[in-house]
Amino acid sequence: MISKEQIIKRFTGYVTIDTESDPASETTPSTEKQWDLANKLTEELKAIGMQDVSIDNNAYIMATLPSNVSHDVPTIGFISHFDTSPDFTGANVKPKIIENYNGKDIILNEAENIVLSPDYFEDLLQYKGQTLITTNGTTLLGADDKAGICEIVSAMEYLIKHPEIKHGTIKVGFTPDEEIGRGAHKFDVEKFGADWAYTMDGSQIGELEYENFNAAGAVVKIKGKIVHPGYAKDKMINSMYIATEFINSLPRLETPEHTEGYQGFFHLHNMEGDVEETTLQYIIRDHDMGHFEARKEVMVKLTNELNAQYGREVITTVIKDQYFNMKEKVEPVMHIVDIAEEAMKALDITPLIKAIRGGTDGSQLSYMGLPCPNIFAGGHNFHGRYEYVPVESMIKATEVICKIAELTALKNLS
Repeated sequence: MISKEQIIKRFTGYVTIDTESDPASETTPSTEKQWDLANKLTEELKAIGMQDVSIDNNAYIMATLPSNVSHDVPTIGFISHFDTSPDFTGANVKPKIIENYNGKDIILNEAENIVLSPDYFEDLLQYKGQTLITTNGTTLLGADDKAGICEIVSAMEYLIKHPEIKHGTIKVGFTPDEEIGRGAHKFDVEKFGADWAYTMDGSQIGELEYENFNAAGAVVKIKGKIVHPGYAKDKMINSMYIATEFINSLPRLETPEHTEGYQGFFHLHNMEGDVEETTLQYIIRDHDMGHFEARKEVMVKLTNELNAQYGREVITTVIKDQYFNMKEKVEPVMHIVDIAEEAMKALDITPLIKAIRGGTDGSQLSYMGLPCPNIFAGGHNFHGRYEYVPVESMIKATEVICKIAELTALKNLS
């Protein structure tokens, strides 16, 4: 039986270490503080009895649990990231433990009147009677993806202590900078040595995903011309007004707040500007590759049209692909999804097989030769003050890891 107390202790120990990543940084990891948790995890993996524990110059961690069976079994892996999103602060996280949740409002921060309410976040009602870990309303929690790390470490510790559970060789990997789209860039797939792997980076209990967005980032720079406003007639060009034209020319209903399921979007996530120069930062997302390419072309065409309108190059748009839909790489080996689905059903978990409206390290790793579906880690409301995770979901995710390892060995009995 997985220890609830140990899960809580391990998880809260991780989330109180600030590991926010930084998209403006060129280093790997993008922030020095990610090393704090990376080094802690390295020592913890050694302490629980993992073999071949390593951490490289970019903070990628790998370790091995050797096989305890005599027959040939595929080598499988489990992967999570230890950075947290720069969308909201991860400094000074003070997790709150809500025992036996009663289905009512949770006061996260009385002084600032910050309330986690099932009236707004209906998923809360699924976890009535369970133990929730929340924020104090001033930071994110970091369940994305420290819940996944907690589950992987806890599962490995459990398998080591229970050799009666038969399994093949298991690899674990922890990465920096997933939240800024660079988590797998320097991951050494050959060194990892797994036939396939699973990221523990999903949300609610039961999620099992092998489709994700195709993703790109766009930086739009608008050049204006500053002139004294008293003498600006026919001379001043206000970059902020041109930026407004650009923003309003994109489909207004094709944004995150108006889309769901397989619908893609343009998302303006940052803007800075003055009269002389304005910068817009977008992410572009779509599950369908044709639609994805069309979205990028829309931005290029709009840039050209506005430049033509103003008679000079006032706008430059640079678009960079970030990751692609892993479906193409996983479908040829669907047995790896089937094993995860079977593991969940064996544990009385209803599998929720759906497309990710986002991405994981697994999307990049799948294109690097390591097919890598995504499994729930249990958290909700990632990247903000209302993030929470049910402890029971983390326990179930830990059990799923163990069951996948066991089923993989059983299915390969010679």
